[in-house]
Amino acid sequence: MKLFDVYPVNDITITKAQGSTVWDDQGNPYLDLYGGHAVISIGHTHPHYVQRLTDQLNKVGFYSNSIHIPLQQQLAEKLGKVSGKEDYQLFLVNSGAEANENALKLASFYNGKKKIIAFKKAFHGRTSLAVAATDNPKIVAPVNETDNVVFLPWEDLAALEAAFDKYEVSSVIIEGIQGVGGINVASAAFLQKIRSLCDQHNAVFIADSVQCGYGRSGKFFSHDHAGVDADIYTMAKGMGNGFPIGGIIIAPKFRPSYGMLGTTFGGNHLACAAALAVLEVIEKENLIANAENVGNYLMDELRKFPEVKEVRGKGLMIGIELPEELAHVRKELLFKYRIFTGEAKPNVIRLLPSLALTKDQADQFLTAFKQALKPVHA
Repeated sequence: MKLFDVYPVNDITITKAQGSTVWDDQGNPYLDLYGGHAVISIGHTHPHYVQRLTDQLNKVGFYSNSIHIPLQQQLAEKLGKVSGKEDYQLFLVNSGAEANENALKLASFYNGKKKIIAFKKAFHGRTSLAVAATDNPKIVAPVNETDNVVFLPWEDLAALEAAFDKYEVSSVIIEGIQGVGGINVASAAFLQKIRSLCDQHNAVFIADSVQCGYGRSGKFFSHDHAGVDADIYTMAKGMGNGFPIGGIIIAPKFRPSYGMLGTTFGGNHLACAAALAVLEVIEKENLIANAENVGNYLMDELRKFPEVKEVRGKGLMIGIELPEELAHVRKELLFKYRIFTGEAKPNVIRLLPSLALTKDQADQFLTAFKQALKPVHA
């Protein structure tokens, strides 16, 4: 049997990782400023994280949600404390797509309506409803197509108001900072208008925080920068530092009932241990403040490069837009300077490192980035 070939793979095999450094099978170190799609939030193989998982694995790794799992309540309490959403409710799943799927479903249960508002360049996942709300026709199979999703232009207040006048809106789903779409930051005014319209029309505000949450933006949820509370926040990626876990936190006005939502693996013992370790490290090492400080430093320095068209983002979620003729720079950073970064489109470099990234590591990237741009000066 061979693998189903759906990933464009770099010819690199990673065999060891620590902090923000990974090593290939030849012993070469790489600076990791991508964290496997924003997943590595506290650094690779953090000792506390490794110990937490090891201890739990030696006790019990899995049992279903048919029994008490005290780790789930511990996680809910810690997550409430660190996020500031202590009066919300937690439902645990396995991935960001599953989180968004359940959020959209719960919204429709709540108000009995069907229409979902999403936005151009949105990415919400690859499962049925999540992919229908994703603005990429290439990954939407015919069976996923539905007229229940309406895509609006990003940051268009008039279009948003018109949609609420035209449709019976069940929910609005929005990334506080679009990731795959190119690191586009939602303004405070736009998020505040969504909150206001949802309140007026009994619609549900879903804050997709799968990539832009968990402290990456310099606040726990990037939507917090707007000073609004969403009805449902979806989480995954950085939540488990590589262990598969996702979740939704749900405002008090939603009432659960047996069988309304469900999952086999969501909230298992190992997943909860991983997620607790992440929150404990974030809290103890002040990683949200570090993400803000190092991120601001990086963005300020990047804006000094004349070749850079625009720098977008908050904290350690950064997009560097280059002219199209410099689309090769990301590959050069990887293969010449051994620095992992991400791509939103060929000429936008995404930086999604560990929240523990140091200023020295930021400087290492800036030096390499300057060198990678040098042929332009020649």
